Amino acid sequence: MSYAIIGFGKIGHALAKAFARNGIEVSVATTRDPASFASGAAAIGPGIIPKTLAEAAKADIIFLAVRFESHPEVAKALPTWQGKIIVDAMNTLAPLDELDGLPSSAVVAKAFAGAKLVKGFNHLVAAVLDQDPAVHGGRRVVFLASDDDGAAAEIGTLAENLGFSPIKLGGLSEGGLLVHARENSWGRLIFKDLIKFD
Repeated sequence: MSYAIIGFGKIGHALAKAFARNGIEVSVATTRDPASFASGAAAIGPGIIPKTLAEAAKADIIFLAVRFESHPEVAKALPTWQGKIIVDAMNTLAPLDELDGLPSSAVVAKAFAGAKLVKGFNHLVAAVLDQDPAVHGGRRVVFLASDDDGAAAEIGTLAENLGFSPIKLGGLSEGGLLVHARENSWGRLIFKDLIKFD
């Protein structure tokens, strides 16, 4: 299984650190030339591989950590996203009428036609996501929502491998709304930093 993070701002850096902490190789990409962020990737660890957007898009599982407004441009990197899992780690305050009344992830799913979409890792602010998820003998929770149970299970396993405790919320239009931005209000689980003890 191959992994990529598209977007290398605060959230992208935090996700890359989670992969590096656990010795899991991941590609990182932006719309810029990889040389422009190669030193930042190297500073995190040797398994953080800077690539072009087109190269990173070949991964099996792709984390979207760009600004929400940039996702349509990223979606043009491949003619089809068939067979891939996209993890939507983005948030937006776009009014619902701009999103045709849909949750933001449903809009993203349309742009990445053919992919299985999982909303996840977006409810933690970058400074918290950046920290080691092992806390006081427990593990930091990440919420996952998807209309594809298999994709949610796959990302749940990856979240565990990254040291987090995944909690599945159900479909995008159900539990997913708990972690979506909606107009000027946030879902009830946004920014909630929870620790699960086994």
